[in-house]
Order: sequence, then C-alpha cells, then structure tokens
Amino acid sequence: MKAIVYTEYGGPEVLKLEEVEQPVPKDNEVLIKVHATPVNYGDMLARNFGNITSSQFNMPLFLLPMVRLVFGVWKPKINILGSELAGQVKAVGKDVKNFKEGDLVFAYPEAKFGANAEYICMKADGLVALKPGNMTFEEACTVPYGALTALNVLRKLDSKNIEWENSKILINGASGSIGSYALQLAKSFGAEVTGVCSTARLDYIKSLGADYVVDYTKEDFTSNGQTYDIILDVLGKSSFSACNKSLKKNGIYLLASFKTKPIFQMLRTKFFGSKKVICAMSSYKQEDLVYIKELVEQGKIKTVIDKCFTLEQTAEAHAYAEAGKKKGHVVITVTD
Repeated sequence: MKAIVYTEYGGPEVLKLEEVEQPVPKDNEVLIKVHATPVNYGDMLARNFGNITSSQFNMPLFLLPMVRLVFGVWKPKINILGSELAGQVKAVGKDVKNFKEGDLVFAYPEAKFGANAEYICMKADGLVALKPGNMTFEEACTVPYGALTALNVLRKLDSKNIEWENSKILINGASGSIGSYALQLAKSFGAEVTGVCSTARLDYIKSLGADYVVDYTKEDFTSNGQTYDIILDVLGKSSFSACNKSLKKNGIYLLASFKTKPIFQMLRTKFFGSKKVICAMSSYKQEDLVYIKELVEQGKIKTVIDKCFTLEQTAEAHAYAEAGKKKGHVVITVTD
C-alpha cells in the first residue's frame, strides 16, 4: 500500500511517499481503508519532535525525557503520521462484533498515528465509531481529536455546578482544532462564547457560532474590562495571573495544555481563594466518540475545510498548515 513515511525529524520535506506492507487485522481489530485524514498540530509536532525545545513543549517539563523516549530520541520510532481519519471498514477480526465490512467510520488512533496511509488497523473497542451520516469523509476526519479533547476538557467543570445557560466563557485559541469544537460544544450547552484568534480567522470562528470575537493582534482580552465565568486557554498562551482580573468572583481558569507552574496553581487555588485553576488531562472513551457523532447529526457541531491535498501532496499540506494562515482544517484525501 502507499503511505507517507518519515525516518528523520525535520520540516515537511522529510515526508516521503513509499510502498509499505499493508497491515492485517488481529482478531479484535478492524482494517480500515482510509479516505481522508487531516494535518493537525500533533502531526506537525511529531514530525519535528527531535528539534522541539523545552519552551515549545506544552507539557510539564519533567515529562519531556519520557516523551522523547516514546517518540524516539534521535529519529522517529513511529514512521507514519496521521492521528485522525475517516474511511471504510474492509475486514474485521474474528472476535469483532460491533463493526462489519462496509461500515463507514471515523476514528482517532491517538499517539499510534498511522492514518497517512491507504490502510490502518484499529482495535474494534478503540476510538472508532460509525461516521456521521451528514458529513463527507473529509469533514468527518477532522472531528475526533478536537471534539473528544474539547468534550473532556469541558467535562472537568461538571463538578463545579456550572449553569451553562447563564455562563460566559472565553476561549483563547478558538480557531484551532480543540478550540473550534470547544466553542461549538459550549454554545450547544447554552453558554455565551467569546473567541480569541488572529485577524484572518475572525470570520471563521464567527461562522462556528461565537457570540463575540477578540483579535489578539489588536486587543488584549485581559485589559478590555470584560469578565467571564470561565477562561479556557487551549495552548497555555496566557497565565492565571494575567487572566485573574478577567475572571468573575468564582471564575475558573481552565487549561487544555499546561506546563509545571499551573499544576501548583491548581493545587493552591483548590484550597485558597474563590477563583480556581483547572489543568485538564483528557481520557477518551469510544462512547464519547459515539456521542460526538450524535451531536454532529443533530447539527450542533460542524467543521470547516480550508483546503484539501492528495496523499502525494502531504509535504505540501504540512507546509501550508504550518504557515499559520489556514482558516479551518487542512485535509489529505487519501482515497477518492
């Protein structure tokens, strides 16, 4: 089968089209013919992980050596990227009961990657579900990671008795994969949502339902006098101290990505003060992906495709996504 392979860390040019052996499903796996897969932040991070500095690492620094061992210190251990996909089941293992040949599915292989290829095997009880019937393959492939992560992050607020219908939430990084779905989920819960992004993406997040938008290149949301019940920072670009005055009395500073300092702030604010810091670690379940599918089919979640590339153009797709000008998702169409 055809696949995009990389054997060294670096820029988009390290991605090469090669013929590799087609995988064979185990007894508890399904073989999926990949129709489409997006280029997301995780793909670009993994592609160049050997050159990532400690300041670019969006996790507690003490985890960096362990993550380097997982990904490969000097060269990548996983050679085929692609962490989301939509496609069709072509074969099932003998123990598989919940899928059959011909099913149209969307899936999230997580850190195993592998979707930049014509075929991929996944566990039948993993993060794979029937594709939303009202989405194309290209649209559906962009949903799993961002929507699952956004759902898990927002669920961290369940114990805080949030009244979504009367709440105001600001999302810093609303145009990215996680932020765009967090925006839509918060809207579906009934919240008033303010999205923060760059000038080029303002219309994009407005189209997703943002009530208000802030262009961070022209305005600092922490200095405009507005206050919020929740501030969700997707990539940890702000800080609790900077956002403190923008939070209401019992406001919550919610982080989808964080380093070491916010962990100590979370522990301290758990016992002291009315405002809280929550560092959200996500855990994923198959039933959550099924729930996301239902929300899509109810019209509560949509996606916007900026540009599509062929499998042979994967390096070009990475370069385009990395340029930072995309308005929506960049997708690789693997199989027509």
